[in-house]
Amino acid sequence: MSAPAVVAGFVAVLVGFTSSVAIVFQAAQALGATPAQTSSWIWALGLGMGITSLGLSLWTRQPVLTAWSTPGAALIAASSGLSMAEGIGAFIVCAALILLFGVTRWFERLMDRIPMALAAALLAGVLARFGLDAVLTVKSAPLMVLAMAAAYLLGKRFFPRYAVPAVLAAGVAVAALQGRLQLGAVDWAWAQPVWTTPSFSLAAIIGVGLPLFLVTMASQNLPGVAAQRASGYQTPISASISATGLASLLLAPFGGYAFNLAAITAAICMGREAHEDPARRYTASVAAGVFYIAIGLAGGAVVGLLSAFPRELVAAVAGLALLGTIAGGLAAALKDEQHRDAAILTFLVTLSGLTLLGIGSAFWGVVAGSTALLVARRGWTERAKG
Repeated sequence: MSAPAVVAGFVAVLVGFTSSVAIVFQAAQALGATPAQTSSWIWALGLGMGITSLGLSLWTRQPVLTAWSTPGAALIAASSGLSMAEGIGAFIVCAALILLFGVTRWFERLMDRIPMALAAALLAGVLARFGLDAVLTVKSAPLMVLAMAAAYLLGKRFFPRYAVPAVLAAGVAVAALQGRLQLGAVDWAWAQPVWTTPSFSLAAIIGVGLPLFLVTMASQNLPGVAAQRASGYQTPISASISATGLASLLLAPFGGYAFNLAAITAAICMGREAHEDPARRYTASVAAGVFYIAIGLAGGAVVGLLSAFPRELVAAVAGLALLGTIAGGLAAALKDEQHRDAAILTFLVTLSGLTLLGIGSAFWGVVAGSTALLVARRGWTERAKG
């Protein structure tokens, strides 16, 4: 374990939680959650992500990071007329389907058909949005973001292993000087699990359970596996998907609605900033797992601490930490001229943020790129025959 790995793990958790924890709260409220139940959701989600990230990373010796399903939370938040018990029943159905697709290796067989160029383009498209968001924060917090950018450039020049810790330190220092660290609203209390007995209704299963499964697999696990492969890691896909499905199944009654392989936060742990040696970068995801467990146990206190960071600080540190991974993904995607058109199409559709039928742009990026690849291959075959 090294300081850059620990900081990379912390940054991954910081980005993962602060970017979407509000959506999780909205999802819990949409099902009529009490304050105790909402705290239980954070307990379940934190422990689920922490234990699966820690366990899978130590088992595989690779940076495997899991996350809650952010589009899944948005889907739940948009639901109406369901009780908490019916929602929990839908979560259990979703978890059982994720476990089924992991155990049977159906999802892994699908991923094996996606060329590396498309996987790299998909990763770059998912992450490039964070780079753009980092640039746009200059408008609202110019001093903070420019100080962080300067720390990054100087760090890459003089102490590359500690560039991201320097970025985080610079951002926190400027935010503190500007009085933008909101530490007063932190609730120092342990989270308590609250069991909710599930109720299975056809309306909840069709309206929430099945869509939750689809968006989690297409919008989350798909780019999650692509991130692993584009970074050169051959993580056992079926075992990892099975682990997230099992964790979802066990923690669903407490609010752990759906876990999946992470892409954006995992990329932070898979870059050179986490460790120079690719074989040691798993220590960053191990550190992230420990931080997630702490969040689950401390509940509102840790969430409050993470929420105390200004939005611009989180966006800037994420964008700067992912620059190397974005560049590597684009380089790998465009290296092979035979796949170049399909790869750039995948990148652009993914970057667009397009959502159709409730499914995010990562899925449609793969569809667009695969279609282009099939058409191109048919053309090559016909020319070869001619």
